[in-house]
Amino acid sequence: MSTAALLLLALTACQATDKLAQTDSVDVPQATPVPAEIIAQASDADWRSVPLEHILKITLPTGPVYVELNPQLAPGHVENIKALAREDFYRDLTMYRFVEGFVAQGGDQSDEKRPLKGSKSIPAELFLATAEPQEITPLNLVDGYAPRTGFLNGFAVAQNDKGTRTWQTHCPGTFAMARQNSADSGGSEFYFTLTAQRYLDLNTTVFGRVLAGMEHVQRLHRQPEENQLFNPILGVEVLADIQRTDKRRFRVFNTHSQAFRALIAARKNRPEAWFLHQANHTDVCAVSVPIETFTDD
Repeated sequence: MSTAALLLLALTACQATDKLAQTDSVDVPQATPVPAEIIAQASDADWRSVPLEHILKITLPTGPVYVELNPQLAPGHVENIKALAREDFYRDLTMYRFVEGFVAQGGDQSDEKRPLKGSKSIPAELFLATAEPQEITPLNLVDGYAPRTGFLNGFAVAQNDKGTRTWQTHCPGTFAMARQNSADSGGSEFYFTLTAQRYLDLNTTVFGRVLAGMEHVQRLHRQPEENQLFNPILGVEVLADIQRTDKRRFRVFNTHSQAFRALIAARKNRPEAWFLHQANHTDVCAVSVPIETFTDD
């Protein structure tokens, strides 16, 4: 190879290296505020109130769990569980399954109780199909479980490569419907994920997430105790129906806002002085959507 050819090859390699370095550093923010600052400085427009009709209150022995339901992605499951709640279907049923680090599941283990208005099995809603791409706030990062991930109305979601199929992901605190082998066999047996379980995505219908009270799920007994009902469900109610007696209200960060995009950037490269290494990466379950709770006095 001639000297001129060698020089050209070396110059091309240097240019490629420079471009690669620029590509690797393009997403690294220069002065990203810490997450707590972003949340504290957010305006009212950066938050949205959760409608009381979309909040389920599940009372366990140590306290209530509040769940925001997701009618956009799973409207049939949302309506069905509200119908079951309003006929008091879950009272005296139990959280009968607890698998450490996996899920806590509740409902009618005996399969003997018959609802009056709700259904024990309904068609699965594994994803929302749209003719046009569904707009989300994307992470624009590689994910091992889906071509695209991001956030839609406060929920962590994933999509196909065209954005025409959208589903909620199994992040910690996810609220989903258990089923048997048939895709359409679920309807009343719900579960909470205790940790991220992304391999369950697209296998069950996910239709909510915990707003508050996850500690009460974690405090459930692991094994039955003699002469005691195992993890009884004391009640499941729609917050809109009890708003005069339960004054708890919620608002969550608007995941379509610029403030939330800044929060994603801060999660990718934590700017606090404690961090010695910045990964320039995160995943959809590692970006927590901020939640505020207050009472309606």
